[in-house]
This record gives sequence, C-alpha cells and structure tokens, in this order.
Amino acid sequence: MTLSSVPPPVRQRGESAATRRWESWTYWPLTGLALVWVIVYTAQVIGDVRGRWEGVAFTFMFAVQVVFAGDYVVRLLWARPRGVWFRAHLLDLAVVFVPILRPLRLLGALTRLTSFTRTAGSSVRAQLIIYGLGSVSLLIWQVALVVLQAERHTPGANILTFGDAIWWAVCTVTTVGYGDYAPVTVTGRLAAVVLMAGGVVLVGLIVATISSWASERVAQAHERKRAQASDADHPGG
Repeated sequence: MTLSSVPPPVRQRGESAATRRWESWTYWPLTGLALVWVIVYTAQVIGDVRGRWEGVAFTFMFAVQVVFAGDYVVRLLWARPRGVWFRAHLLDLAVVFVPILRPLRLLGALTRLTSFTRTAGSSVRAQLIIYGLGSVSLLIWQVALVVLQAERHTPGANILTFGDAIWWAVCTVTTVGYGDYAPVTVTGRLAAVVLMAGGVVLVGLIVATISSWASERVAQAHERKRAQASDADHPGG
C-alpha cells in the first residue's frame, strides 16, 4: 500500500501503512501492559511496599516505560510525514514521559469494545461520556495515589491512608473542598492543581454532553407528538 492509497483523515495525522499495521499488532498488548502498570502501581502505593518488592515493582514499571518509548519511536520513524504525525500524537509523547497518563489508553480500548447507538451523534456523545467519566475516575484514582505516596511519611500531613486520599480527591475534583484533608508537600499541592483544573474541564464536558442528549430526546418527543396530532387532524391524509 502506498501513501497515496491511505485515506485522507489518516494521512492528515501522518499515519502510513506501516504505522497502521504496527498499531494493529501492538494495540492490545500495550493496553494490557497499561492495565498491569496501574495494578502494580496501586499495589505498591497502597501496600507501602519496601525492600526487595519495591525494587521489583520499580523495575517492572521502568520496563513498561521503555516499551512505550520504543513503540513511540517506531511509529515516529515509520510515520509519513513525521512532522504531521508528531503534532497529532503529542498525547502519546506525554504518556512516555508522564506515566500516570498511561491508563488513558484503557479508555480508548473501552470505546473499541463498546457497541454504540445507531446514530452518529449518539455515538459521539456516548464516546464523550465514556471518556469523560473514565477520565474523571482515572484522574481521581491516579492523583489519590500520587498524593498518598507523597504525603504518607511527611511530618504534619493528614492524608495517611488510601481512604483519606480518595475522599480528598473526590472533594477536590467536585470543588466541594470540605477542608478536612489537604496536602502539605509540593508534589501533593501540584497534584491538587492538576486535579482541580482537570476536574472542572471533565465535569463540564460530562454535564454538557448529558444536557445535549436530554435536549435531543425532548425535541424528538415533541416532534412525535406533533406528528401524532397532525395525523389525528387529517385522518384521511
């Protein structure tokens, strides 16, 4: 297959036949690795793993990072044109250097497995809701782990268990902010900023998407009532 035979939307993202073939081979293995990474990182933080097992967990997570970096480099080398591909895949580059973004890959897998509704508009809204709810859940989970890891052994900190971290993250992302828990470390406070900014955007996206769906359903119901009234007024038509 030549580059000219690749569909225009794919060419606009810098994809080539080789990158598409590579992704078809590696998509699910890399998604599985992303899931295992989340599990290992969660177990490491919640269990406060020390000693030999801490080294094992670190080695595994570093190896996963090398695999994702290798995948990115291979696709970049095979992309045509590379500059277009690079600009269209900035999130993939971020995933290489910011491991806590790696679980976002699971959301893409979820949309591939889910059967959406028949209309294109509903399909887009379904994907937005999945990405929105999934992103909020992952954001809460990942930030809670980061904050717990940073705060747990810090003098004066009050986020000492995963339950505390999750409660704080949920209050923060929903902008409730009870104030019973708060990070005291620089890492914890930076994570809080990310959580607040991301929460505002994602919650707004979810609300807007659901409102759009509800408005469409109301409009459809109104149109059905008008059609039924028209049929009743003109029974012979």
